[in-house]
Amino acid sequence: MDNPIDFEKTLEIIERMMFAKIGKYKKWESIIKKIRNYQKWSPEELEYYSNITRIYKDSGITPRSKIYHTKLSELDEKPPCKECGERSQFYCNMNDQYFCTIHVIGHDENEF
Repeated sequence: MDNPIDFEKTLEIIERMMFAKIGKYKKWESIIKKIRNYQKWSPEELEYYSNITRIYKDSGITPRSKIYHTKLSELDEKPPCKECGERSQFYCNMNDQYFCTIHVIGHDENEF
């Protein structure tokens, strides 16, 4: 099952990141342009977005536990993505599940 990306929410997140001067402005501009033109993201853009947007609303969690998503190494076992069944790239320790680069974004209701 392939869940589409929520374009409005994704744009909102990126605009917040740009406003807070988090990440590279040129990369955000490129991604925003692709979103607005309904273009496919490159694997590098997907990885950049998913690696930099792991910010959660629950500030009561201790800083030590804020790293919820671990990028799997080439040596790690890569079970199927929970959402689409493709080869996973990330492990989420909040719910003990594996996700591909596309579905690691926004799979958790505690993310913003």
